[in-house]
Amino acid sequence: MPRGQKSKLRTREKHRQARDDSQSHREIQTTAAAEEEPPSSSSPVLEGNSQSSSAFESGSTSQESWMTSSTSTNSPGIFGIISDEGDNSQDEEHPCSSVMFSEVSPSTESSCSDVLTIKADLLAQYLLYKYKIKQPSMKENMLRIVSPNYEHRFAEILKRASESIEVVFAVEVKEVDSTSHSYDLVSKLKLPNNGRVRSGMGLPKTGLLMNILGMIFLKGNHVTEEEIWKFLNMMRVYAGRKHYIYGEPRKLITKDLVRLKYLEYRQVPDTDPPRYEFLWGQKAYAETSKMKVLEFLAKINDTVPSAFPLQYEEALQDEEERARARVTGRHGTTGHCRVCSRAMSSSFSHPY
Repeated sequence: MPRGQKSKLRTREKHRQARDDSQSHREIQTTAAAEEEPPSSSSPVLEGNSQSSSAFESGSTSQESWMTSSTSTNSPGIFGIISDEGDNSQDEEHPCSSVMFSEVSPSTESSCSDVLTIKADLLAQYLLYKYKIKQPSMKENMLRIVSPNYEHRFAEILKRASESIEVVFAVEVKEVDSTSHSYDLVSKLKLPNNGRVRSGMGLPKTGLLMNILGMIFLKGNHVTEEEIWKFLNMMRVYAGRKHYIYGEPRKLITKDLVRLKYLEYRQVPDTDPPRYEFLWGQKAYAETSKMKVLEFLAKINDTVPSAFPLQYEEALQDEEERARARVTGRHGTTGHCRVCSRAMSSSFSHPY
């Protein structure tokens, strides 16, 4: 093929890619604008480690206050709308667009941090959009999203975006191809379709599951269906009402996640009319642990696992049992299964 024709083809391809990226950016914004519910301005959150610990120990209704911090699925940071014009206009004039942190004053550092937060929020939107349509995110395209002027800060911006996504959806941003520098969101649990539960496009359901597992753990390893829905209502997730991330939540929780053995849904003994409760399923015990769930809860509350002292002690004991089971398993026994069964049976015992 003549050189001139090749050059034209390359130019045409670049223009096509630029149009695709621009369209993706607009679709991210349109999707967020159409689907986002206004965030609650009065959602209770943890006010300190001592207060949260006493609330959990006393079993008061403040226990659900912790869970409300996980309602950040409506966070304006991840789902907020940032216009192309407003964002790009800052690139040329803002002092942190061309300097490193070591070169700026404290006041400029604060201003830079605000801009980097905006960049991270926009990148998070882009990563979620690409996940939703089942396409990896290429580094070169992500650089266009945050602006080439911020290439030297890309690692930090990506880290911030990753943390924002992780605390909402319980997925990790991972480089899936080091040659092409492509990234994807990887579920913390081995849910089908990388966290979507059912085939097709959509956002991950792992965050909802991790929150439910966390509530079960904090409530003594079993929680009534009424308590689950009280908590989910605080997240603006309602039975029978389709949610833009979770679909029909009652089917997802009582059917899909039960069928996949991440949750156990059973009738409370000797109740008339019958009442139901949730417990951890076999897959939950196999793919995560009480400590991992506690670490997830601590992270979304910007605290540490020991802020939940009773559960932290229980999680430590669970880790010790798992460690002993792994040692026993290396000697060719089935100790791991016995430990899991023993932990599950002791956790499920209650005075009903």
